Amino acid sequence: MSGPLQVVLIIAVIAYVLIRRLAGEPAEAKRMLILPAILIAVGLSQLDDLGRSGVAVLFLAGTTLVSAALGALRGVTIRLPRRDGIVFMRYTAVTIVLWVVNIAVKIGAGLLLGAIDPAGSDALGGTTFLTVGVGMLLEGVVVLARALRTGDQVIWAQGRDGAPHRTSPWLDDLQRQLSRRGRG
Repeated sequence: MSGPLQVVLIIAVIAYVLIRRLAGEPAEAKRMLILPAILIAVGLSQLDDLGRSGVAVLFLAGTTLVSAALGALRGVTIRLPRRDGIVFMRYTAVTIVLWVVNIAVKIGAGLLLGAIDPAGSDALGGTTFLTVGVGMLLEGVVVLARALRTGDQVIWAQGRDGAPHRTSPWLDDLQRQLSRRGRG
């Protein structure tokens, strides 16, 4: 995927997530898990040139770990209000700051790598999907874990055109188990 196209797609994904979650949306497990998994898969498919630069591999490992940590922190900062018995999620100002820090770290690491190893920097450019996906996945896992402990319904997918929200037996069972542990 070309550099400019990748930048536009990453900006679109982040803007989509920010806008929806700033306004507040149901804590929809499918959206919190599937979109990041797709981004990770796309990112992994772009790693073919990375193996030629050990420095780039180290930078990728570092930026991925930072994205994972910042994603988990974002998950902690998200508000989980209840509406009609369903858990909703809403970004806070701190969540936005953590997104900005995450993006700044990725850009800064790319610039630093470009100064150290220009060829490695070119190879690292295609890994943004991977690091953003990892951060979003950790954010989603943390939010899901918190949401399941609320006792309110966590949906799998939002209903469309008046259809009821879809639930997941797996999520419902997990929530029951967590509820029993909390009481026991």
